Amino acid sequence: MSYFTPTGGLPAQTELLTDRAIVTTAYTVIPRGVLRDIVTSRLPGFTRTRSWILARPIAGFATTFAQLIVEIGPGGGAERPEQEPGVEGVVFVTSGELALTLDGQRHGLAPGGYAYLAAGASWAVANEGEAPACFHWIRKAYEPVDGIAAPHSFVTSDASVAPQEMPGTDGAWATTRFVDPDDLAHDMHVNIVTFKPGASIPFAETHVMEHGLYVLEGKGVYRLNDDWVEVEAGDFMWLRAFCPQACYAGGPGPFRYLLYKDVNRQVRLTGPAANGPR
Repeated sequence: MSYFTPTGGLPAQTELLTDRAIVTTAYTVIPRGVLRDIVTSRLPGFTRTRSWILARPIAGFATTFAQLIVEIGPGGGAERPEQEPGVEGVVFVTSGELALTLDGQRHGLAPGGYAYLAAGASWAVANEGEAPACFHWIRKAYEPVDGIAAPHSFVTSDASVAPQEMPGTDGAWATTRFVDPDDLAHDMHVNIVTFKPGASIPFAETHVMEHGLYVLEGKGVYRLNDDWVEVEAGDFMWLRAFCPQACYAGGPGPFRYLLYKDVNRQVRLTGPAANGPR
């Protein structure tokens, strides 16, 4: 399996400005060509690290999550990456080797490595290798529910979880689910969706869940609201709630993306969280 990882740098002065970046009220497309050195951010508590912040809560758009691509150089890392106690997260490694210490236990994460980090968990990351380590870090404020215990942290990998075929597709469309969708303890899912060449989402999904979609591999054409948009490995799509969406996989190889969505919670109508993050 391959996972696209940005390398930064800057285009030559002779290149055209035209790119595929799109920002609308319903969706945003951040193509891989704009993930350059000049748009990186430093993160408090990290050493020898830079990040590309892909998504953050914005009033009137998507409000439930943040998503970053984090690159840690050799010898770098953080003893306390998450500084907000009520925030859960997922780490997904795309390149290099990442040492994750979770609740006192050390894990080595290679490309495809996946960790769910429960709100309040004690964890640290380090790059003990000789090449940069790069990972996606998806963060969400956990919403507890009376009578349902909060989920525990865990570590797994893309290769360790069998994709589940979508009904009636003969394996052309499958989802790698890292948590049981019926487990109400989890209020977010971060999965990998895989399409074989020519496969499609054959209807315009329109739903309350917000999405972050990072294309790990391949290319496709995505229907976003009223538009058909070509996307390829390294592109990021950010969808607000109820944005119509569908796609065709372009080939010649698989079309795969890392997908965030908020799930399993009632819509709040009263109190400080009404009309905000669920």
